[in-house]
Parts: sequence; C-alpha cells; structure tokens
Amino acid sequence: MSGVSAGLAFVRASTTLAPVPQVPEISLHLTEDVFGLWERTEREIGATEQPPPFWAFAWPGGQALARHVLDHADLVRDRSVLDLGSGSGLTAIAAAKAGARVVTASELDPFAVAAIALNADANAVPVTVVGDVLDGDGEGADVVLAADIWYERRLAERALGLLRRARARGATVLAGDVGRAFLPRDLMRELTRYQVQVLADLEGATSRSVLILTLR
Repeated sequence: MSGVSAGLAFVRASTTLAPVPQVPEISLHLTEDVFGLWERTEREIGATEQPPPFWAFAWPGGQALARHVLDHADLVRDRSVLDLGSGSGLTAIAAAKAGARVVTASELDPFAVAAIALNADANAVPVTVVGDVLDGDGEGADVVLAADIWYERRLAERALGLLRRARARGATVLAGDVGRAFLPRDLMRELTRYQVQVLADLEGATSRSVLILTLR
C-alpha cells in the first residue's frame, strides 16, 4: 500500500464522519478519543513525541472562523483563499462552500493531508493541499485564513510574517483563536466573537469564547 493510500486508510479507520457542532453544514472525519488516537498515530509512524493529531478534531478557532466565513460569504466569494495550518481542512472547506474561486490548504502532516482530501470529498468541494508556505506572502491569495495556529512561538512568528506580507500586498487576513499564548492580539482588530462547543479533554472546558480578528 502506498503512503498516500495508507494515510487515507488510517484516517478512515480512526475517525467517524460527523457534522461539526458550530458548522453542521460541514461533516468531518473526527474522533472523541483524543489520547487513544494520539497513541495510535505514534505507533503508525513508529516514533514517539509526535504532536497531537490536529486533523482529527474540530478546534474552536476553526469552528468559529468557518461559521464566520459561511455567514459572511461575500468575504470569499469568487476570490482565491489560502488556509494556513489547515488541520482537518474545516475553514478551507467552509471557504469553498461559501463560493471561493479556488481554495488552497497549507499543511505538513501527511495524515492531515489525507484527512483534508477525505473531508473535501465528503463535502463535495475542491481543495488543493500544499506544504510549508510560511516564508512567502500567501501564495497570491486574495484571502488568508489562520485558525488555531498561535500555540507555539516559532510557528506564530513565521505565520505573522506571512500574514503581514499578505496584508501589505492587499490580501484580507482573518484569524480565529481563543487567545492562545502567541496570538499577536495588539496587531489585530476584533471583528466578533463566537461561543463554540469543544472537547473537554483538549480545552479543559465544554465551550470556549473564540475571537475572529483581522490584521490591522
């Protein structure tokens, strides 16, 4: 079995296709067994100290940003969209369903790449996946989406660099986040907030207040 086929098979076997709580118009391959899937992922790869399987959960920033995009489709309709650190592909899929002309998801994890492919197919929308784009200016996209990416310093620094370069060339930048440690809050303007249902095992609560922001 090829690496791509193995990734698709692993995602299918490890998740259940289900509607997203905040965005029931979209269904994703998800799991509620946070730590069990984490351990299975490490066994599948044959390596320990792997990051959590971000692709198997509907994170709060992604849920809120997807809801915002669907409810304000004019933000992306007929425009090109880049979704940074796409994970499950939730916000990318929302952009496609809202009428974006073309949607690109940036993701490095091979299981996430497989999950995005399966999730896009399940929702009958086209999403192209690319790797690390953080040294660029957003791939020329008209809109750049960044949900749940502010949890690690180096990633946040690189992402902010891309977002500032994208904004400088005229792109719209939208972020969704609960206010994690490395969110550059002082450089952003709050647009609205959503209360989002989350997995208590991951967030320590059953719901979180999520900010939707744009780069100043």
